[in-house]
Amino acid sequence: MLSIGEFSRLTHLSVRTLRRYHEAALLEPAVVDETTGYRYYGIDQIPAAQVIHRLRELDVPLSDVQRILRTPDPGVRAALVADHLQRLEDVLDRTRAAVVSLRRLLRPDPAPIDVELRAEPARTVAAVEAVVGHSDVETWYAGAMAELEAAVGAAVTGPPGGCYDNALFEQERGRMLVYLPTAAPPRTGRVHPAVLPAAELAVTTHVGEHDGIEVTYGELGTWVVENAMSVAGPVREVYVAGPRDASDPAAWRTEIGWPVFRVT
Repeated sequence: MLSIGEFSRLTHLSVRTLRRYHEAALLEPAVVDETTGYRYYGIDQIPAAQVIHRLRELDVPLSDVQRILRTPDPGVRAALVADHLQRLEDVLDRTRAAVVSLRRLLRPDPAPIDVELRAEPARTVAAVEAVVGHSDVETWYAGAMAELEAAVGAAVTGPPGGCYDNALFEQERGRMLVYLPTAAPPRTGRVHPAVLPAAELAVTTHVGEHDGIEVTYGELGTWVVENAMSVAGPVREVYVAGPRDASDPAAWRTEIGWPVFRVT
C-alpha cells in the first residue's frame, strides 16, 4: 500500500486533489485508517489516477470523468472522450477565428475594401425560412440547406444564399431565409418558392471562413456611411465558394450585399 503522499508523487496529483477526488467518489483510497483517517492507495490504482490526470488536463468535467471510468464498454468510453475532444476543437476553432479577426482589426493601415454597387432584379428561388434565435443560426442553417439541396438536386442554377432581417443582429432573433436558385422551385417539406425582391446593393466579398465575417460587415457599413448611402432592408449573403467547393478555407468567398439607396 502507498501513503497518500507517495501516491501523489507517483501520479502527479496533489494531496489536496486526491482528497477532493475521494470526496467526489471519483478515486477512492483502497484503505482508510479508521483511527487516523489516513488514506492509502494500491499500486493498481495508478493507471486510473493517470487517466483522471490526463482527462482533467483536457478540462473534462468531473462528472464526465466519473462516467468514463465507470463505463465498462471501451466503445462507450471512446465515444465519451471523442465528444469532449470535439468540443475542445470547436473552442479552438473559435479562438483561432477570433485571433484572425483581431489581427485584421489591429492592422495600423488596413487595406480599403472593394465595393460594387449592384442592381439586383427580382427573382424566384427555392427557399426555407423561419424566425431563428442567434444561438441556433448554425444548426438551423445546416438543416435548411440540406433540405434545399435534397429538394432541388441537380436543378440548381447558382450558388446558395441567404437574407437576414436586421432583428437577427439587433435583437439576436429574427427571420432568416436561405435559398438555392433554380428555374422551377419545388414545394416540398419546408422548401417553397420565394421571391427575392429587386434591390440596390452595396456588395463586397468576405474571404475565408465565415467566423470573423463581422469585420467585413463593419468595413462595408463604414463604406456605406462614408459614401452617403442609407440602409434599406435585410442584408443578403451569397456563398460563392464554401466548404462544399473547396477544403481550403482560404478559397472560400462570401458576397455581402447591403441594401442601399442614395441620399443625395
